[in-house]
Parts: sequence; C-alpha cells; structure tokens
Amino acid sequence: MTDENSSNITTWDIEHTHPDLLPALEDGLSEITDPELGLNIIQLGLVRNVVFKEDHAVITMILTTPYCPYGPSMMESTRKKAETILNIPTKINYGEETWDRTMMEDGIADDWGLY
Repeated sequence: MTDENSSNITTWDIEHTHPDLLPALEDGLSEITDPELGLNIIQLGLVRNVVFKEDHAVITMILTTPYCPYGPSMMESTRKKAETILNIPTKINYGEETWDRTMMEDGIADDWGLY
C-alpha cells in the first residue's frame, strides 16, 4: 500500500491489522544492513509490505539492484528476524518494484547526496 504523501513510501498492512507489533518489527528489521551501502533495510525502503495471514506472515521485499550479491542473505535474515519478532512462520516475497532513492526514509538520500 502506498502512503498518500509520497508515491514510493509504503504503509504496511500490519500497521492496520496488528499495530502493536509494528514498533518491534521496525526496530528488529532496522538491524539488517545492506553491507555495500551501510544503511539498513528500513532506511532504504526495501520492505514494501508486511501482511498477516491466518497461519503465517508474508513480507514483500525488494533489493537495491536485481543482482545484489547480498540479496539472498539479507532476505533470509529478514525472514528469520521477522519470524522471531512476530512469533509466526514468515515467508518472503520478492517484490516487483524497482528500487529508487525516493523509497528511502526522509532525509537519508539528502545525506548521501542522492538528490
């Protein structure tokens, strides 16, 4: 789901269905860093959605580049971290969006001189 304020900043479904879990999930996923960029997956906007199903959660995630050498490791770390925090089996879906700097948290791209 896309936030009205910026076309590339998303609101996760879990924010509406399980808002009590959101802070812990954001904090936990912030520990997963893209080793090449030195920024975490939340800052980069790589987690595009988190959905609770009946018996599992689904995280839709993208990478900064389609052939990111650290992609599989970051996605598996994301799955494991979320599964621990949410206390429910978790799956990762690779999103179809192409990452761009407008998906980053406010101010991060400016700090890196990307605008």
